[in-house]
Amino acid sequence: MSTGDRQFHRRRPARRRRPRLALVVLLLGALYCLTPVAWVVIAASKTSRELFTTFSFAPGSGLFDNLAALGTYGGGQFWQWGLNSLLYAGLGAVLSTLVSAMAGYALAKFRFLGRQALFSVILAGVLVPGIVLAVPQYLLMAAVGLAGTHWSVLLPVIINPFGIFLCRVFAAASVPESTLEAARLDGAGELRIFTTIVLPMMVQGLVTVFLLQFVGIWNNFLLPFIMLSDQDKYPITLGLYTFLGKGAGDGDLYSLVITGSAVAVIPLIVLVLVLQRFWRADLLAGGLKG
Repeated sequence: MSTGDRQFHRRRPARRRRPRLALVVLLLGALYCLTPVAWVVIAASKTSRELFTTFSFAPGSGLFDNLAALGTYGGGQFWQWGLNSLLYAGLGAVLSTLVSAMAGYALAKFRFLGRQALFSVILAGVLVPGIVLAVPQYLLMAAVGLAGTHWSVLLPVIINPFGIFLCRVFAAASVPESTLEAARLDGAGELRIFTTIVLPMMVQGLVTVFLLQFVGIWNNFLLPFIMLSDQDKYPITLGLYTFLGKGAGDGDLYSLVITGSAVAVIPLIVLVLVLQRFWRADLLAGGLKG
């Protein structure tokens, strides 16, 4: 056997180990992410007594009782919080995605004075934590008389610097200049071009922005905590926090908090399953083009 053959056979085991190592790392990452979810789902099936006396990952016998108690507690207040979360996350994500699409498209395809400076400010906004803006946003909402209303939670989430940045990238990559020029030569106005040409070309990117914004608003706690004082306007995150605060005097509420947390994840799972077909379509289109 020549020296080259011996070196080749020595390299082969190392190359085989790399995919196995990557698989092990991915499995450990998946285990790290899914273990808390599994615990919440299993704990939601336990009664208050089983929650503190049985093994953490042993299923319980009180799932349906917990769901019934969750739905009837406080006159069905949990479902009111769920509707509020759907309003904040659904409407907020739609408006934010539309604004991000318009701003990103303008920054990518139009030339105007101060464009680069404006984009730099938007990039700087991506780096600013939401907790820094919460109090100034409350002061602004209070100044215009909107603090404590649904609008005080909706308006601050419409402008999303990261969504604008993503839409600028998507517009620059997916909307050809030649297509825009052809539409303008045919007499189409800018609004028609945006609604009938640009938006369909950016669908996959807009789905990503919508999903990220929906999840972010759904899980948002600090902004509603500062803005709202009426429990009937609370989202699920803030409502479960009130349950947890009352749990110190009533141990039965702990099982309701855990059950509510498990139920609150379901809309996010459904949303991902519904929207993933857009990503699959995009991957398939890319494969056919290649």
